[in-house]
Amino acid sequence: MAKTIHTMIRVLSETASCEFYANAFGLSIADRLDFDTFTLIYLSNNESNFEVELTVNKEQKEPYDLGDGYGHLAVSVDDLDAEHARFTDLNLKPRDIVDFNRDGTLLARFFFVQDPDGYQIEVLQRHGRFK
Repeated sequence: MAKTIHTMIRVLSETASCEFYANAFGLSIADRLDFDTFTLIYLSNNESNFEVELTVNKEQKEPYDLGDGYGHLAVSVDDLDAEHARFTDLNLKPRDIVDFNRDGTLLARFFFVQDPDGYQIEVLQRHGRFK
């Protein structure tokens, strides 16, 4: 059976991205591999073995065009309201919390935040299938 281990995104600034993911999600550098033309940075925390791989292409000077194919990365938290307040205090500019209902039943509570490169991250309250 396949096991998910990481997702990769291309970022312009290693410093800005590492700071964002550390402040927002408590992700720290698990490994950093430097090559002539690019650097790979693997971020993780104790909540999961899943990692976010940041790829920094050293010749890239302009922000990446995310196109219309990228959706989002999702994380779950125990206390969505507290996390939203914390993100706001850190000036990470989270969007409003959404209560997503279907037929009067709560399916999910979430907000989105954007990283320094424009990637969208959905922050979900641990509930139902989003544990």
